[in-house]
Amino acid sequence: MSKSNIVTRIIDLNNPPVITDEQKARLAALTAMPDDQIDFSDIPPLPDTGWVKAVDFPHTKKQITLRIDQDVLDFFRHTGSRYQTRINAVLRSYVEAHRNPRT
Repeated sequence: MSKSNIVTRIIDLNNPPVITDEQKARLAALTAMPDDQIDFSDIPPLPDTGWVKAVDFPHTKKQITLRIDQDVLDFFRHTGSRYQTRINAVLRSYVEAHRNPRT
C-alpha cells in the first residue's frame, strides 16, 4: 500500500466536528432501522474461533527464526508496518485462549 493512499484523520474529542442536519437525519434513520434489515453482505466473514480478538502485550521479546507459509507472511506484510507485532499479537491471543479455555 502506498503511503500516498493513506488518509489520516484526527478527531479532537474536546472539539468534535459539526454534524449537518442531513447527517443527523441519516443517523436517525439508521438508528431506527431494525437489525434484520441491515445489509451485512459486504462484511468479510470472521473465523469460527474463540480467539479472533488479538491483543498485543508488552512482554520481553526473544528473537527467533520461524518458518511460516508465504501467504500468511504476505497477508501480515500487506497490513502495513509493525506486521511482526501483529503476528505476535495473534499468537499471544491464541495462547491465552488455550491457556484459559472457555467453559
